[in-house]
Amino acid sequence: MFEIISVIIADDVKILREGLKAVLSQEDSIKVVAEASNGKEAYELSVRFKPDVVLMDMRMPDYDGGFGTREIKQKLKGVKVLVLTTFDDKETVNKAMASGADGYILKEMDNEQIINSIKAVAGGINVFCDNVFKSIKKETSPVMDSRSADLTEREKDFLRLICDGCDNKEIAAKLFLAEGTVRNGISRLLEKLDLKDRTQLAVFAIKNGIV
Repeated sequence: MFEIISVIIADDVKILREGLKAVLSQEDSIKVVAEASNGKEAYELSVRFKPDVVLMDMRMPDYDGGFGTREIKQKLKGVKVLVLTTFDDKETVNKAMASGADGYILKEMDNEQIINSIKAVAGGINVFCDNVFKSIKKETSPVMDSRSADLTEREKDFLRLICDGCDNKEIAAKLFLAEGTVRNGISRLLEKLDLKDRTQLAVFAIKNGIV
């Protein structure tokens, strides 16, 4: 018996919500529990349903995806937010990352990629589509943080693999380490850099030219 991933879809365009719901409903391991038309509704429905993942559009009227993401990530432990939007400009990407999004993908992706991204984020893996990753890297001028000078090569390896979307088990396999060693190493890295989560680690790595 597999575990069902509960999902809330937040998008101001009803026909897009319905189309996405129809796609996800064909996947046995995913259940859409609610739909929201803006960030505030997304947060309020998340309080009610406690979903595993919120699919969050960024540009919505009244309360945008940045508002919804920030409220969810600050107040609802365990709820993942996967941004699903049309826009990959620097401003929108940075807003999503600053709000605490666990991943960022574009609506142009095919259905299977969206489904796999939902599963990955639900499993604790940060997901960034290639367009967004390249956009961050290209448009963000490297500003070397003094903290990056203190990183060991092993810690830089952790950062690179996190940016590749690897979870602890995959990092352990690639670096020939015990999974517990990786878990403890990433915890120390978060503390060392004074960051909160893997998303912030990925952004730090990109901004400091580590990847």
